[in-house]
Amino acid sequence: SFRLFPLRERGMNFCAKPLTCQEIQAFRKSKEVMDRFIRAYKLMLGFYGINLVNEETGELERAENWRERFENLNRFSHNNLRITRILKCLGEMGYEDYQVHLVKFFLTETLVEETLPNVKRSALDYFLFTVRSKEKRRELVHYAWQHFKPQSSFVWGPRDKLQKYR
Repeated sequence: SFRLFPLRERGMNFCAKPLTCQEIQAFRKSKEVMDRFIRAYKLMLGFYGINLVNEETGELERAENWRERFENLNRFSHNNLRITRILKCLGEMGYEDYQVHLVKFFLTETLVEETLPNVKRSALDYFLFTVRSKEKRRELVHYAWQHFKPQSSFVWGPRDKLQKYR
């Protein structure tokens, strides 16, 4: 069974085989596969009410229909599993910058704009920790801490380090 966002781990679809490192390397070398991967990513973003603004950087913005799409995201928590899978797959395929933009998008919508209250826990518990770059992950944890209310209840990083973070 083929997966849109394959990983090296088993998912909910037990027919789908996990990817091998060799397969990932082959995918990453194929322009056709990577083009299809980005098309699939844009398709899923569209479903969530998000536009990919810049393919070079992975920069995102709300789509025109974001209100109705966010309603769907808030209502159906299975989307959170799918988003976690997409984030992990972005990392496998070498799109670490895309990961950062997608996680920051969800942190902004959940903590700053407060448009996705039912995605907040997944964004903090799962999305954040899919980011491969330790440095970028630290930046995102700090960003989350800055916007989390109440700050004293923030448990996703050590408070002393978050206060000193530059």
